Amino acid sequence: MFSTASKQTSHARPLSNLDESRQKLQNRPMDWRSVITFEAGKRAGKPCIRGMRITAYDILEYLASGMSVEEIIADFPELTQTDIRATLAFAADRERRIASEAAA
Repeated sequence: MFSTASKQTSHARPLSNLDESRQKLQNRPMDWRSVITFEAGKRAGKPCIRGMRITAYDILEYLASGMSVEEIIADFPELTQTDIRATLAFAADRERRIASEAAA
């Protein structure tokens, strides 16, 4: 008879892409507040990237239109990958807040 104790072998399943993404989020959360700025006199107070006149909405529209991060940075060399990630984190946080307010 085989006992379950003698068959204890580690069968760690490989991480899926979703698992890897979640693990990255847990390891390194993006604090968009250090990148996204709000100034009343600039772009009508819209959220801008590091005080520049490029808004978070501009970046999101470029990404939604199919531009890659590399293409955006090539067109706007003053931007960094961190700026793009912060924009996505800002959008995710805003969506999370809107959804929680709607559920309340």
